[in-house]
Amino acid sequence: MRIILDTRGSDNGAIEFVKGAILAIEELDVDIVLVGDEKELTSLISSEDPSGKFKKNINIVPATQTVEMNDDPLRSMKEKPDSSMTVAMKLLADGKGDALVSGGSTGALLTQATLILKRIKGIRRAALAPVTPTASGIALLIDSGANAECTSEYLYQFALMGSFYAERALGIKNPRVGLLNNGAEEHKGDDVHKEAYRLLCDAHDKGLINFIGNIEGRDGPLGHADVIVADGFSGNIYLKTMEGIGMFFARELKSMFLGSLKGKIAALLVKNEVGQFKKKIDYNNAGGAPLLGVRKPVIKAHGSANATAIYHCVIQAIDYIDSGMTIKISKSLEEGNDSDEQNI
Repeated sequence: MRIILDTRGSDNGAIEFVKGAILAIEELDVDIVLVGDEKELTSLISSEDPSGKFKKNINIVPATQTVEMNDDPLRSMKEKPDSSMTVAMKLLADGKGDALVSGGSTGALLTQATLILKRIKGIRRAALAPVTPTASGIALLIDSGANAECTSEYLYQFALMGSFYAERALGIKNPRVGLLNNGAEEHKGDDVHKEAYRLLCDAHDKGLINFIGNIEGRDGPLGHADVIVADGFSGNIYLKTMEGIGMFFARELKSMFLGSLKGKIAALLVKNEVGQFKKKIDYNNAGGAPLLGVRKPVIKAHGSANATAIYHCVIQAIDYIDSGMTIKISKSLEEGNDSDEQNI
């Protein structure tokens, strides 16, 4: 497999992508295409791989421009045609790679994937679907910010895509799908969520998904669902709150254990358990967020992702490729629609 890495536009620079690429090549059967500043990438590779052991597995494609976080997503495509993101996206569209990982602007990545790669036939909107930690393991959150305003049909399609990805890429058998709402009762929420509830119940009756009903924000971290369906506005707040809680707990634990001699002794006794907990809530170990609904695999890495996170993003990309998502989603949409008029 060949994974394309967009090395410009993230917070930590190209170095973390180079380190992550080398780690992936060491551990996985994969080739890497690095898109970015050719001179910089050549220097970084020489520094990180002085023996040239992995040279045959790395290809550099130059790009002289960067899509900045504050750039207008659509305008940046026209004004920066040689940006690393645009070059990388076109490489993927042209079949010169099997998947793309980028830590650049989320809005620009969504726009370019939609316009260059195109959406899967029948899909109204693509959605970001990061994996979040729970008390019982993990849960897929879809959407986490790509679509601030949603219709009931969007939420229905998010549920289908999330369920298929959770089962085929994450290995969760018959994943439980919950609709994020302001109450568990079926009558809760606005008209959009009430209609989405009805559509998801119909999908459950047809055997398309395992819909368990509405869930509240507190239910997600407790592991009550394997797939959490949300509009992008609510989903992004949920995700950022989870990240904030993780940071809060990490700081409080550090303060608790290092604030006194008694705490330091206690820290030694539970060192392994604390380490496992910190690893569970560290987003770098989760990788990135797959962009579901476009025709080829795209993974959005966290803007401040380190080499470990990039490595896990490559793993996600491979799992996405192996999942056969595009064909499965298109087929299920056809099965779920009552008439051709409902299909797009």
